[in-house]
Amino acid sequence: MKTNRLRNLIFLALCCDLGLFSKRLIAPAANVITDFLRIPGGIGTSFSLMFLIVAAELVPYFGCAALMGVVQSALALALGMVGSMGALSPIGYIVPGLVIDCVFYIFRKMKLPSVTRCVTANMLSAAAAAFTANIIVFRLRGMTLALYIVVGLLSGAVCGMLGYRLAARLKPALSTQVMKIPEPKNGLASGTEVKLQ
Repeated sequence: MKTNRLRNLIFLALCCDLGLFSKRLIAPAANVITDFLRIPGGIGTSFSLMFLIVAAELVPYFGCAALMGVVQSALALALGMVGSMGALSPIGYIVPGLVIDCVFYIFRKMKLPSVTRCVTANMLSAAAAAFTANIIVFRLRGMTLALYIVVGLLSGAVCGMLGYRLAARLKPALSTQVMKIPEPKNGLASGTEVKLQ
């Protein structure tokens, strides 16, 4: 149990770092599109949130995405990566995390497929991030605000699908399967439980 918990914490920390720094890596390519559309952003944020989606899918505990948002906001403040929101940037990290937690909680209760969870959570969290940034900083209105939200939703759908495929690839590495051996093999007694990683 302690080993699984430690493994989950390490995985969450890795996803926090990837989500925080991947936004900087994809920013040049994303800015080409957003500058053409004359909107502040949305694509890089969707890609960054994809790693929180992967973590929430593979570590199914309510609040893990919000916790990751808190950690990311602390890292961003410590490293001076606050962006245009300045000291209020923690809100921009925590609100999408809360949205992800709520979507996953509701969709798991409804027993909807994981691809639906990942895509919807990424879409809504990206839209929530855009809406939060707009309230704090940009104050866009009308068609510009609508385009900003739509770009967040569309890029969130694409990144959500990528996140689902990534989570599906990583799931076997994070899960532990217990198998019973019916007959003695290599000196093991019948019914011996063996854990397969």
